[in-house]
Amino acid sequence: MYLYNLTLQRATGITHAVHGNFSGSKIQEILVSRGKSLELLRPDPNTGKVHTLLTVEVFGIIRSLIAFRLTGGTKDYVVVGSDSGRIVILEYSPQKNVFEKVHQETFGKSGCRRIVPGQYLAIDPTGRAIMIGAIEKQKLVYIPNRDQEARLTISSPLEAHKSNTLVYHAVGVDVGFDNPMFACLEIDYEEADNDPTGEAAHKTQQTLTFYELDLGLNHVVRKYSEPLEEHANFLVPVPGGEDGPSGILICSENYLTYKHLGDQMDIRCPIPRRRNDLDDPERGMIFVCSATHKTKSMFFFLAQTEQGDIFKITLETDGYVVREIRLKYFDTVPVATAMCVLKTGFLFVATEFGNHYLYQIVHLGDDDDEPEFSSAMQLEEGDTFFFAPRHLRNLVLVDELDSLSPIMACQVADLANEDTPQLYMLCGRGPRSTRSGSTAWTGVSELPGNPNAVWTVKRRADEEYDAYIIVAFVNATLVLSIGETVEEVTDSGFLGTTPNTVVYPNGIRHIRADKRVNEWPAPSKKTITKCAVNHRQVVIALGGGELIYFEMASTGQLNEYNERKELPSEVVCMALASVPTGEQRTRFLAVGLADNTVRIFSLDPSDFFSPLSMQMLPAAAESLCIVEMGAGETQEGEPGTQGSLYLNIGLQNGGLLRTVIDQSTGTLSDTRTRYLGSRPVKLFRIRMQGNEAVLAMSSRSWLSYYYQNRFHLTPLSYESLEYASGFSSEQCPEGIVAISTNTLRILALEKLGAVFNQVSFPVDYTPRKFVIHQESAHLIIVETDHNAYTEETKKQRRVQMAEEMQEAAGEEEQELAKEMAEAFLNEDLPENVFSAPKAGPGMWASVVRILDPGEGRTVDLVKLEQNEAALSIALVKFANQPDGQQFVVVGVAKDYQLNPRQVSGGFLYTYKVDAECQGLELVHRTPVDEAPTCLCPFQGRLLVGVGRMLRLYDLGKKKLLRKCENKHIPNLIVHIQAIGQRVYVSDVQESVYMIRYKRMENQLIIFADDTHPRWITTSTILDYDSVATADKFGNIAVIRLTGSISDDVDEDPTGNKALWDRGLLNGASQKASVVANFHIGEICMSLQKATLIPGGCESLVYTTLSGTVGVLVPFTSHEDQDFFQHLEMHMRSENPPLCGRDHLSFRSYYYPVKNVVDGDLCEQFNSIDIAKQKSIAGDLDRNPSKVSKKLEDIRTRYAF
Repeated sequence: MYLYNLTLQRATGITHAVHGNFSGSKIQEILVSRGKSLELLRPDPNTGKVHTLLTVEVFGIIRSLIAFRLTGGTKDYVVVGSDSGRIVILEYSPQKNVFEKVHQETFGKSGCRRIVPGQYLAIDPTGRAIMIGAIEKQKLVYIPNRDQEARLTISSPLEAHKSNTLVYHAVGVDVGFDNPMFACLEIDYEEADNDPTGEAAHKTQQTLTFYELDLGLNHVVRKYSEPLEEHANFLVPVPGGEDGPSGILICSENYLTYKHLGDQMDIRCPIPRRRNDLDDPERGMIFVCSATHKTKSMFFFLAQTEQGDIFKITLETDGYVVREIRLKYFDTVPVATAMCVLKTGFLFVATEFGNHYLYQIVHLGDDDDEPEFSSAMQLEEGDTFFFAPRHLRNLVLVDELDSLSPIMACQVADLANEDTPQLYMLCGRGPRSTRSGSTAWTGVSELPGNPNAVWTVKRRADEEYDAYIIVAFVNATLVLSIGETVEEVTDSGFLGTTPNTVVYPNGIRHIRADKRVNEWPAPSKKTITKCAVNHRQVVIALGGGELIYFEMASTGQLNEYNERKELPSEVVCMALASVPTGEQRTRFLAVGLADNTVRIFSLDPSDFFSPLSMQMLPAAAESLCIVEMGAGETQEGEPGTQGSLYLNIGLQNGGLLRTVIDQSTGTLSDTRTRYLGSRPVKLFRIRMQGNEAVLAMSSRSWLSYYYQNRFHLTPLSYESLEYASGFSSEQCPEGIVAISTNTLRILALEKLGAVFNQVSFPVDYTPRKFVIHQESAHLIIVETDHNAYTEETKKQRRVQMAEEMQEAAGEEEQELAKEMAEAFLNEDLPENVFSAPKAGPGMWASVVRILDPGEGRTVDLVKLEQNEAALSIALVKFANQPDGQQFVVVGVAKDYQLNPRQVSGGFLYTYKVDAECQGLELVHRTPVDEAPTCLCPFQGRLLVGVGRMLRLYDLGKKKLLRKCENKHIPNLIVHIQAIGQRVYVSDVQESVYMIRYKRMENQLIIFADDTHPRWITTSTILDYDSVATADKFGNIAVIRLTGSISDDVDEDPTGNKALWDRGLLNGASQKASVVANFHIGEICMSLQKATLIPGGCESLVYTTLSGTVGVLVPFTSHEDQDFFQHLEMHMRSENPPLCGRDHLSFRSYYYPVKNVVDGDLCEQFNSIDIAKQKSIAGDLDRNPSKVSKKLEDIRTRYAF
């Protein structure tokens, strides 16, 4: 079996974010890393919408990211620290829209190792030095410079190693143009290592160490080091030189400290806490991330606590000496991994989990009534300031980037009966969790009847926005003018009583901007059947297959050409391309005839109406559309690259063909086919992101567009539409106006490049697992959070704290205290923004929810008690119960402690569920002695993984009855799958055990196991002998039992069997073999064998913790597998990964890659330069378009 890996949706979680002018223009961009890919985002300064400029897979783990520019430069470079053992400097080239590798210097081994640098990057603010550090011991400093041609050069590395030292964070100190200096948070463990008593380990203090690069002597010295009182987690450099006092802000537990070399005193300020917080009061508070904003006159910092509260930090200075730190509560946003303040006044928040946000900073919070805290205020040691969190005041949300990270579970099913399956995912963490289904912003208005067509018209060709929408009915025409709103007009000069504007069955009416009207009547006894127009040309077809051509003269007059064209059969559809810029006309006319052909005719006066090419079709054509796609964007003063002309042919049988028209000869070549739906396909040309795109309508609507070097054909999750046109107004510059039955709809499509359109519904806690109740299409979900209170406990804590408030108050303050207590009890801050209170380790909250995914409403909710953690769920039909009666069994752990792992016991809750799945009725609960981590229905009974025991239960009156068990799984059962008499049981670290249930002896016997240890997260059965597994380290493997393995084995309870027959490596006597191995690079949480498109083939769908959705598809022929393996081999050598990691060793991180071809690397073929494409295609005995057709074919066969 050979597999091909395809990513359908790239990771959505963000691990690092930096901002700068990467394209060299004045516009600021944000560069984010998503684990193993880099993405360049550009927020539009006017609308605030975030556009993706470029996404590139680096086939390596991005560990750190920093932007820098050389002194006096206008463009930012990017330094990437990865697992490649190399420092890589990238430059963004806006002309080619690619990242170019400027430098790549090797300094160590590959992989994420403790002593190989790459984990930390620090930069001198003037761009004179870069430090790259490891977690332990090694630090290297590189000096960037320019050569004569002003190109970036880099020095050989200077070492700043110190053994027995662990580093927590490193930053560059802003010292103006003195010798560059770096500050590191370090801890020296040498004494602790040599002390057997363990006392030294408790006394070891963290130190703040400054390293100076002496530019004169060209080496790095350890300048100064001092121990810190609290444990710090990160450093923030303070602007220096002309801009500020320089120095470092140290963010540590409960305190913020300012330090600087020289005479400067240390200044400490406690981190303010929320007033009346339900959190454990003994818990420390830390800042988790910060952003610095600096202008010529001032600077400030925004720092965020782990509850999501942002504080604005300013420093009061006296000359260049800092006198006090001032903190002011700014706003609360979800907890972030990185924040960027842009010069345009935006704040970008890359959240830890869930969607990412772009806010506009509307106030700096200087003149409001929010109290300001200062380090100068006197407080007792250990005391702190208090503030009251509130809704946003200084920030306004302008855009939201959808993120599925983390996907906890996923199932593919067609519960909405849409032909195309949906992916149902459990995403998010804690109160910010969602359940996503796989739209567009719309305006809808009713119309007086059922229209049959709609168009938009501009007043003048050079206007930016449309002026009118024209809706055609069978017996009338409605004209709507576009302004702030859309309303009807009557004096536009359009012929109100004829069905089609401009062209109608009896003639053509040409309406000028000054409302003069020219008429052209059709010849007698003939009617116009079809027409094709652009803004300079009109072609009409008369009954009987006669073509007449008109062209607009420069005076604005519409002139008929004398020559007409007779065709062999009736015309069923026609299309003209848009007129290219700077030209009078388009050269090509496409005509679809009733004899199942499409013909291309020339409209050039020199060879007028001469046939250029013809293509036979498998069915009659319904509509045609010619678009130019793949054009490069025009930069200022530079022409963009010219795209290709594509003829899209919609067939009456629901197929869509896309063919390339040669721009010089008009010949048709390279046809691609897709099946869209059951109705005939209508095509409409619209504009998306400045380029042409095609909207195709069948039983559902599809959008075909060119984005980031490849074609996308994606379904719109919207009601079926009948007719559409491009729409452009000030509020919605790139929209679609469409009709659906008797309504007119205006749609705006967002997020190009997204494969799935999603609908999400919020839930209370982190959703862990779910099952689908097929009869009602409802989902039953278990949600569990650690370190959390149930609603009941929260209420009790609030009441208790309110009573304490009143008790603490003196006699005179009773009234005030009562008011405060009432206000506190009524206060309602949504937890998805303000985060849930942290209850402490070992505290759990869980619910079981029935959800209707169509409407997103909760049908039933069962709340479990405090400290009961729901870990697993199964839908079971017990054999001893009446037919059709289903039960939901939920596995619950009591007082579950994660580290060290302890559990006081567990329960199996059994609920009865009715046929409509409207509610859960508790039948009984069964106590068990360990945590029931997974459940699986098996032959009318229930298999339960209780810790490391595998047990078989049946339903009894008072509880579930244990029928059989197997105690030979070594550690902890994490997943159970059953097929026939076989059970595949996954252990937490020892891979998969194959078990046979012997009904006669009532025994579960292990008959085979795997040869490799694997830390399994999930598995799925592919067939009776094969199982696919995913592990904690980002690998997917397919394990198969070979034909020689028999599952007819006997248990040996006496141990009499000879020692040599006991089994290999103390395991089972038979071993499974590995068919395929592949390193994804992200932790897979779900695997499923499923079909993603109607009529497609089955593939293995996986989703990861970072939000990736991908498929592994099997090759159906040796020829395909051979072709892609060779393409992958050429791509490895011609286009090595961007960050210097070797592609083969990345995909073989833990186990050598086996029988899997990496489609993500193969698909980069479309984005490498043409010369390389030709040389690779030549080696494969093909031309580049054939190679990209193969790439597209394999993608469209299995997925979008």
